[in-house]
Amino acid sequence: MGSSDNQPQGIYEIRVRGVLDRDWQSWFDGLAVTLTSAGEQPSTTTLTGPVADQAALRGILCRLWDLNLTLVSVRLIEADDREEHEHD
Repeated sequence: MGSSDNQPQGIYEIRVRGVLDRDWQSWFDGLAVTLTSAGEQPSTTTLTGPVADQAALRGILCRLWDLNLTLVSVRLIEADDREEHEHD
């Protein structure tokens, strides 16, 4: 269920093939932008940080799609489970 306060649902790590620099952080709601280059392998960019809800996550993924970046992975690093504990 959704939360009425503005607390994040979880911390996500989103990896894409391609290059974005830190100037893109504001366009991606303040997610940390990290570029990884590995020799001859294609460069990847990792976006990491709190995502408010599934609608916000979809918005981020749509922005990546609009930039024509290939999605490598989306991983929930840390779930915000405070709501579950509040109802115990």
